[in-house]
Amino acid sequence: MSTLLKGGGSFSLNEGISLQDWLDNDESSNNSIDETKMSVQKKMTLRSEKIEYTVRKHRTAKRLKLVISCDGNCTVTLPWRMGFVSADDFIRKNAQWVLEKMKAMKKIGKNSLFARHDRVEYLKLKEHARAMVARRLEKYAEFYGFEYKGVAIRNQKTRWGSCSSKGNLNFNYKILLLPQRHADYIIVHELCHLKEFNHGKRFWNLVGQTIPEYEKIVKQLKVL
Repeated sequence: MSTLLKGGGSFSLNEGISLQDWLDNDESSNNSIDETKMSVQKKMTLRSEKIEYTVRKHRTAKRLKLVISCDGNCTVTLPWRMGFVSADDFIRKNAQWVLEKMKAMKKIGKNSLFARHDRVEYLKLKEHARAMVARRLEKYAEFYGFEYKGVAIRNQKTRWGSCSSKGNLNFNYKILLLPQRHADYIIVHELCHLKEFNHGKRFWNLVGQTIPEYEKIVKQLKVL
């Protein structure tokens, strides 16, 4: 899992397309740009604790974002025209939150499914995950009356799933390793983003129509 902090100060665990997918897509469309000018490793002392973090700049970024991955690594993404110092200021402004989340995610990361990045396992289970997702998607899409476009199974580092603004759904192959009800929640979560591309009340009401115990499942997923 990862935790996302927006420039506006609100927090979200799942929001549309995954950050990693977004960054990967941006990098592939900007290969002519010198990579050293897009990403820098930095250090600072935050409330007497030394931390390391990565600052990345991308042309499609519309606002500052901060992500702390399951291994405790901190990454700040900036709009192309925003100066690198903005990342430092943002981390200092949210010092307590950053330190708490880095510590918590490092602790979780030791036993997290996301701590494993085994390509052999991914290739072995990818199609099994695709088949399971396809079956469950068909069931829930029929219930909601929603239509989606493409479905991709990926080895994502920070997300169980994501939904793009174009109606494409992406799922982590490790969804196959979850209890079926948890997998169903993730599938329904992304499916409902086709109707509500946010995490407002109407979105959660949609999710609750088929997964009424979603709050309990969300808490359990945070420690996997």
